[in-house]
Amino acid sequence: MSKIAVAGVQSSIGREILSFLEENGYKAKDIIALEPGSVLGNQVSYGEEEDLDVLNLNDFDFSKAEIALFATTTVIAKQFIPKALAKGCKVIDCAQAYVDDSDVPLIVAGYNTAEVHHAPKGLITVPSAAVAQLLLPLQKVQKEYGIKRIVVSTYTSTSVYGKEAMDELFTQTRKIYMNDSLVDDQQVFKKQIAFNVIPQVGEFIGEETKNEWSMNAEIKRILGGNVKVHANCAVIPAFIGNGQYVNVECEHDVDVDDVRKLMKQTSGVVVFDKNLDGGYVTLADIQGEDNIYVSRLRQDVSVENGFSFWCVADDLRAGVAKNAFAVLQELLTSTKH
Repeated sequence: MSKIAVAGVQSSIGREILSFLEENGYKAKDIIALEPGSVLGNQVSYGEEEDLDVLNLNDFDFSKAEIALFATTTVIAKQFIPKALAKGCKVIDCAQAYVDDSDVPLIVAGYNTAEVHHAPKGLITVPSAAVAQLLLPLQKVQKEYGIKRIVVSTYTSTSVYGKEAMDELFTQTRKIYMNDSLVDDQQVFKKQIAFNVIPQVGEFIGEETKNEWSMNAEIKRILGGNVKVHANCAVIPAFIGNGQYVNVECEHDVDVDDVRKLMKQTSGVVVFDKNLDGGYVTLADIQGEDNIYVSRLRQDVSVENGFSFWCVADDLRAGVAKNAFAVLQELLTSTKH
């Protein structure tokens, strides 16, 4: 079995990647756990019965691994990915550090998986969780009808900023119930996050935030530059998960019933769409789930050839970790042949 390194095992996404590896039969002896600045004795759980020693990323020799998955910060990924590639180690970038590099394939597994085999640098990147969640249900729709415009509003959990943000939500919620002051309790967010909605994900780049800009750029890279994209991103007081309202305008006459059939035929997508109270899926329903759930499918009569839908997914697991794991499997398959 090839040695697989996971950098950033103490991040939320890193832990989910380890879960996928363990659940799919990868032995602990074949997994190398890495974390920047890790000291001797640090361990991370691998399944229910085993632990992995966490090695220091700063001095790891990547010639000892065939493939490395980076679930670190973007800054750390940009520092160490070149070192891994220089040692002949193939890399899957889960930190979106190289998402803007046209020589690096941007992969949504199940959508453009074949691009895995066209990686001249030995480097593959996966898009943000929000983009993977959006595009997979549209895979067959794009082929059948052609997509010309997408307007998406995302309702993102605090996990988009990592454990510190999730802790801040928990602390603020507890203090509000205890009637304590929230002074000095806004370290990650610039506004109160508990019982609130913040219309900003990432720093501002002109009029857009980083996540809005990134969604636009990533979707165009995968669908093609002619598609028009407008993204609105907000953070909601939830710990895990991402909800999206999506409006799609197609090039040809579109039948929403046919769209429903196409989405039901798409692997990794579950359509639960009943026009009655509770006949839809919410963030509270999907934590720990591997699939993307679609509800509220309907015709958008405000444009020609339009439809809209609601979709939710566990952003850590279904949005990033599952995608990265599928890319890993494709890489390992190609290596064997």
